[in-house]
Amino acid sequence: MKKITTILLLSLSAYSLQGQNFIQAYQNRVNEISQNNITANLQDFGNLGIKTTGSPNNTIALNWLKNKYLSYGYTVSQIVEDPFSFDNGSTVVNSKNLIITKTGTVYPNKYVIICGHYDTINGPGVNDNGSGTSILLEAARILKDVPTDYSIKFIHFSGEEQGLYGSSHYANNVAYQNNIRQLDIKLIFNIDQAGGKLGNNNTTVKCERDTGGQPENNAASNQITQELAVCTGLYSPLQTVFSPTYSSDYMPFESKKEVITGFYEYLESPHPHSSSDTFANVDPVYVFNIGKAAVGALQHFASASATLATNEVHPENSLETIRIYPNPANNILNIDLPHDVKHFDIEITDMNGRLVLNAENEKQMNTSTLTNGTYMVTVKSDKNRITKKVIITK
Repeated sequence: MKKITTILLLSLSAYSLQGQNFIQAYQNRVNEISQNNITANLQDFGNLGIKTTGSPNNTIALNWLKNKYLSYGYTVSQIVEDPFSFDNGSTVVNSKNLIITKTGTVYPNKYVIICGHYDTINGPGVNDNGSGTSILLEAARILKDVPTDYSIKFIHFSGEEQGLYGSSHYANNVAYQNNIRQLDIKLIFNIDQAGGKLGNNNTTVKCERDTGGQPENNAASNQITQELAVCTGLYSPLQTVFSPTYSSDYMPFESKKEVITGFYEYLESPHPHSSSDTFANVDPVYVFNIGKAAVGALQHFASASATLATNEVHPENSLETIRIYPNPANNILNIDLPHDVKHFDIEITDMNGRLVLNAENEKQMNTSTLTNGTYMVTVKSDKNRITKKVIITK
């Protein structure tokens, strides 16, 4: 749906002190995004035709999405269909949202929701919202086996174009029941119409923040959106601007006072909601770059592991094999480095980015002065750096 176009230029340097640092493991996963996959997903989405909510093509798109997740290795138990209906004149329209849950390792019952709608009107909707759909698919593929502290729900809503029916149903009947919160939601990250127009200079993306509605969640949304913009600068080539949230699937959650943010194209294409919203008129490279920003930000929001798994380790970065233990730690934290690392610095920061301990060439840190909580441990050598999350308990 169309968004208000008021924007505010964002200086990344002003927000580089939000406790966010470049994490090599995050970048490595961002680099796994495939332009070929993005392009193929956009083309396949377009080939499914007009996916009006409740239509046969809408159901075909739902099944296409399910099969994509199954092909990535998600299990049937992780995939849930959420049926809903609404009246369209004298006709009852039936459709389904699709929810895929990846369980977190530290906070399994607290959720980062990344979402986008898959229904379209008047055309195949390759931009609105095949772009968001394609990005969600790539993010889910890449992060499937990556440990995250928080659980992630990848949600494909239907009924957005007719009036946010799918997301309203989910917010009011699943996330909340009788206005009682059922899901502990950390934030809603929505991606809608992120395809641009082919031929435009698509180098900037809107980072959407809550500026109205329920005032109680505006400050938190502003903070999260600042973090989204910083992640965009860290993990993609895109510039960012601020834009207000408006008329997309995060709004039913905003009315419940949840924290919302999102991506939306900067130079708006004239093709959405028309028969010309086809693959030929979208910019696949722009979708690819927004996908990079989204995967970087999603790792940050869900606190993905800062350690690369064995199949992710790059030999040129010897710090990837570092061990920091025990975790959780009590009074002593051990740092076990590869033999070829002779000089290194260690910094321990709290989750607000404040430095609380530092040392040089020390393989054992006394953490007895730290209070219980979660901290980030960064080890830096002459050429490389790595950051890991550590929990301190007494």
